[in-house]
Amino acid sequence: MKPIRILVVDDSLTIRAMIETLLERDCRFDVVGIARDGDEAIELIRLHRPDVVTLDVAMPGRDGMIILDEIMDMDPRPVIMLSSLMRDGAPITAEALDRGAAACFNKAMIAREAAKFIKLIKDVAGGMVEGEAVPLAA
Repeated sequence: MKPIRILVVDDSLTIRAMIETLLERDCRFDVVGIARDGDEAIELIRLHRPDVVTLDVAMPGRDGMIILDEIMDMDPRPVIMLSSLMRDGAPITAEALDRGAAACFNKAMIAREAAKFIKLIKDVAGGMVEGEAVPLAA
């Protein structure tokens, strides 16, 4: 089976490295690109056509919600929105899902909930998740 091709978009070097390390340990994933901002993200999506994009909400310049809109207009694909503000019932979570995100995940929980994060990426890539907020604990 082909690995799931993932683009990681986050302005935090620490978060980018953590996600990349987590995914590269698993042969089911192939991190095809890492972007620090929305402009790089759009460029890398056009270049690599990833199966799934993990996208930080809060970035300098154009934030993740604007980039999400651009992805959905340009070349729709599963996007998992990441933010420490993502919690069950949070307006930002509902807004992200309304704008086309496949799922939302609290990025403060990635290390502690690594297995759930990996399962979410697999499920999103396989079309098993549609508009879901996952591990949004405080």
